[in-house]
Amino acid sequence: MLTAPAPLPIARAEGVWLYTEDGRRILDGISSWWVNIHGHAHPKLNAALAAQARELEHVVFAGCTHRPAIELAERLIEILPKGLARIFYSDNGSTAVEVALKLALQYWRNLGQPNRGTFITLHNAYHGDTVGAMSASEDSIFTRAFSTLMFPVDRVRGLDDMEQRLRDAPDSVAAVLIEPMLQGAGGMIVWPAEFVAGVRALCDKYKTLLIADEVLTGFGRTGKMFACEHAGITPDIICLSKALTAGYLPLGVTATTARVYEAFLSDDRAKTFFHGHSFTANPLACAVALASLDLFRNQPVLADVARLEHQLREGFEPLRALGDVRVIGGVAAVELVSDKPGYLDGIGPRLAAAFLERDLLLRPLGNVVYFMPPYCITESETAWALEQIVAVLHSSL
Repeated sequence: MLTAPAPLPIARAEGVWLYTEDGRRILDGISSWWVNIHGHAHPKLNAALAAQARELEHVVFAGCTHRPAIELAERLIEILPKGLARIFYSDNGSTAVEVALKLALQYWRNLGQPNRGTFITLHNAYHGDTVGAMSASEDSIFTRAFSTLMFPVDRVRGLDDMEQRLRDAPDSVAAVLIEPMLQGAGGMIVWPAEFVAGVRALCDKYKTLLIADEVLTGFGRTGKMFACEHAGITPDIICLSKALTAGYLPLGVTATTARVYEAFLSDDRAKTFFHGHSFTANPLACAVALASLDLFRNQPVLADVARLEHQLREGFEPLRALGDVRVIGGVAAVELVSDKPGYLDGIGPRLAAAFLERDLLLRPLGNVVYFMPPYCITESETAWALEQIVAVLHSSL
């Protein structure tokens, strides 16, 4: 708090624009931390939220259920990679990952294989800020202060490294956890589809579970509804949040295959998955999520992402002289050449301030500058934002 700039006092928002209390209009270039996909104050989402509030705002989801949660589960199963058949609700992305880790661990315990307790994750991974999610993430400034709380994982750099770990201890691995296609907070790192397919093949070969953390990548962010579709694979467990409610309300989903679900069906109550939250399956959040899925069904949302990707590729091309440019779907990033790469590179806050002076909200990850706007951004708005990014970087470096 000694070094942070004063927070922006946002009074209202519409489309891709944030409006401050003192009358400024600022383009939301990070989708309000990657959650807003259809734009702020969308009339159809507003209407769904208001209508649901008139019926049921919340009820305990232990022993009760309600129409929005049932309909959302059914709609998700329709569009998720084939084979994901069961939905577990929670309340945010970190928790969706935490649920996945616990499910994988208890899955093997319920099958009589308690020795399967190791998780394999990727270097540069970021899976959230709860203890399990931090454990699965890369050792970093985000996690280091809490190292005594965390459990060890095996971190790998590629398929060869991953296979060696699986080959060396095939009966001890509970699951492999990856962010498919795009590692977000770890540096906006783009992986080829062949890598994702290769991870699935290794999990099949060595008979372990694959967890896909699609908290960031789900709901069109990489150009497909889900990033796993680039590789044509189905994970055993998938984690969803962020754009699930189009940025309106917190909601998390962890979906599994029937095989995973069935390991918890038993007369022995000790095999129950004991996990729950006060606001699990909140009806308001579920209603907005359903309205968001209606927009995907009735409007060319993914076509808008494809158009945006084309414009981002052209717009970031002039930045190749400054660093490594990476574009996938509605995300564009440039990793600037730096003597001190990483989140603590002081260039990040300096660039953020320079962008904000031009009424563009960006939050560089240290020396990684990325642009991730809502899908509804127009071509002219995108062109304006790209002009600001190129101008700031060329004048600052």
